[in-house]
Amino acid sequence: RRQAGCRSFRDEQRHHRHQGGRQTARSGHRQRSAHGSSLNATPVGVLPAPAAGQSRGDLVPRTCSDRHKGGRRRRSANGPRASILEPDFPPPPPVFCNSAAEQDSDSAAPRRTATMSVNAYEDILLGSLANFLTLSAKIGGDVAAQAELVKQAFNVQFAFVRTAADSAAPSNNDLQNLLKPTSDQISAIQSYREKHRTSPFFNHLSAISESIPALGWVCVAPTPGPYVKEMNDAGQFYTNRVLKDWKEKDSTHVEWARAWVQTLTELQAYIKQHHTTGLVWAGKNKATAGGAPPPPPPCGLPPPPPVMPMADLSITGGAGDDRSALFAQINQGADITKGLKKVTSEMQTHKNPGLRSGPAPYKAPSSISNGSTTKAVAAPAAKPPTFTRDGKKWLIEYQKGNTGLLVEDAEMNNVVYMFRCENSTLQIKGKINSVVMDSCKKCSLVFDSLVASAEFVNCQSVQMQVLGKVPTISIDKTDGCQMYLSADSLDVEIVSSKSSEMNVMIPKGTNGDYTEQPIPEQFKTLIKGQSLNTTCVESLG
Repeated sequence: RRQAGCRSFRDEQRHHRHQGGRQTARSGHRQRSAHGSSLNATPVGVLPAPAAGQSRGDLVPRTCSDRHKGGRRRRSANGPRASILEPDFPPPPPVFCNSAAEQDSDSAAPRRTATMSVNAYEDILLGSLANFLTLSAKIGGDVAAQAELVKQAFNVQFAFVRTAADSAAPSNNDLQNLLKPTSDQISAIQSYREKHRTSPFFNHLSAISESIPALGWVCVAPTPGPYVKEMNDAGQFYTNRVLKDWKEKDSTHVEWARAWVQTLTELQAYIKQHHTTGLVWAGKNKATAGGAPPPPPPCGLPPPPPVMPMADLSITGGAGDDRSALFAQINQGADITKGLKKVTSEMQTHKNPGLRSGPAPYKAPSSISNGSTTKAVAAPAAKPPTFTRDGKKWLIEYQKGNTGLLVEDAEMNNVVYMFRCENSTLQIKGKINSVVMDSCKKCSLVFDSLVASAEFVNCQSVQMQVLGKVPTISIDKTDGCQMYLSADSLDVEIVSSKSSEMNVMIPKGTNGDYTEQPIPEQFKTLIKGQSLNTTCVESLG
């Protein structure tokens, strides 16, 4: 309105100047009001005349918002005028599916599954196991090579745990296929130890080889946790030797042994929390040997369900015929017993003892254990006997029925290792460092003197006789060990664990007689305040 009034006032001044009048702006305004309108002025609130082809409604007055948008807002040719106060928001962005390249990159990136058991197992891989692998790489050599096999074994079992979290319990045949990668990795780790017996890190390799069967907990029910504890204890003999040998030389080996024990300890705690009585199959999908089922597509509708064959919808199938025949026999009444044979006195076992020796009772096959089918363990192939010297080590392996084994011209720093021998006798002349008898049956050992110790591991019914002096005798997981001592070896230290039937023959006089003393196997422990008091139990029989 203010603009329209100013425009009328200027037009009126131009008219008066054209007539020669010199009126002021105030008088010109009064004259405009007296005559009602000026020549070219447009009154306030009155729209100007429309141009040719326009209607008066096509023009709207300018407003504050029009100033910012420049010019008048014109009405749409096919509809009502849009509201000036209506905000202009951009349309929402469309939803796009990931391209094939993006999906491949997403699948390649590591993703944590929402299942708690899978996340907990992954914590073991990223925690204690990662520390163990780092220390193994730092040590290098055979330890690092075997650690790579251990890493592959844990990765394979991690994939198996993910499959169990997303799948239902498979059949026995499918379970064998799912467990085969883990079994192959365990066998590879144990074979690596057997092929590198001359390695300077043999105790390291043996510690892993003896305890790696702990990964077989997935086949154990209902006590998988104690099974892992038992395997951890099986390798403790060698981890203790690593701690003893490297405690004052290199602390990296000490940390390595503790990291491996910590890994198995955390695995036992994980099993106790998530798989207390056995592996839990928590999903509904079908488990396959290829791993976990593929994830659903990122967008779009799910695929239609498979079409049920029409044969399955038949009501008059074979099962219906079988049920009909069964009910027909039941409804016979008293006639149902006509087909039975009468048991005569000659057929009664309590009257004829000769009939009691029937077939043997049924025994479950050895391949079925704990509700899951495992492959029957085949007998190991016979290996050729060996008797070799490799530097400072004498290797005597796979000897059977050989009672003339003799080690002579040995030096004080030599070590004799006897493995998997049966019904054999070994005699060592001279003074050497130590002798180890591993996994031997019904073997005998005779030696003069030792600098360190004589060790028996996983043996059965073995005998030992020392003619000179021996400082220490170590017995681990051995059933039956007879030790004949000499007069110079009465101050020997005997360390035993998980063994039975151990007897010490102490010489009596000079006529060659011995006094037999058993090593205790049963102990009694009493609690006294905050400590324990353990004493051996003597047999009174």
